[in-house]
Amino acid sequence: MSDLSLRAMTPDDLPALDPLLRQLGYVIAQDDIARRFSAVMEAPGHSLDVAERDGRVVGFIHFFARAAIEKPPEVIVQALVVDDGLRGSGIGRKLMQRAEDWATANGYGFVALGTQTNRDEAHAFYERLGYRVAATSHLMRKAIGEKTD
Repeated sequence: MSDLSLRAMTPDDLPALDPLLRQLGYVIAQDDIARRFSAVMEAPGHSLDVAERDGRVVGFIHFFARAAIEKPPEVIVQALVVDDGLRGSGIGRKLMQRAEDWATANGYGFVALGTQTNRDEAHAFYERLGYRVAATSHLMRKAIGEKTD
């Protein structure tokens, strides 16, 4: 296996996100990816990191610190994507370890994430890492303006 490196995402990495997101069914215009990247980078407590192998981005993770009243302060993994041809090779595990290490270094005792109910392979992956179902819920969304993405 070639060397894998993890690093902070940069604007130069954004074109590589499109094929990765499409593998999970997310079709997002490149200009929207760039706009969203900027918004995340400006938000305090957020991290966007990539996994790179042989000069190619093969995965990424987005996580952030969440303070809440009804839950313990925790780090939320918002997105984790690994190229489907490389799943099972340890890349996802290393990206998740990055989030867990960040959480520990910043004083958080929990890492949490949501996963779609139909992604059985993802559920099995997270369970192998020690994650357990803590709750189930419905995501409710209402479009409130012209920008509905």
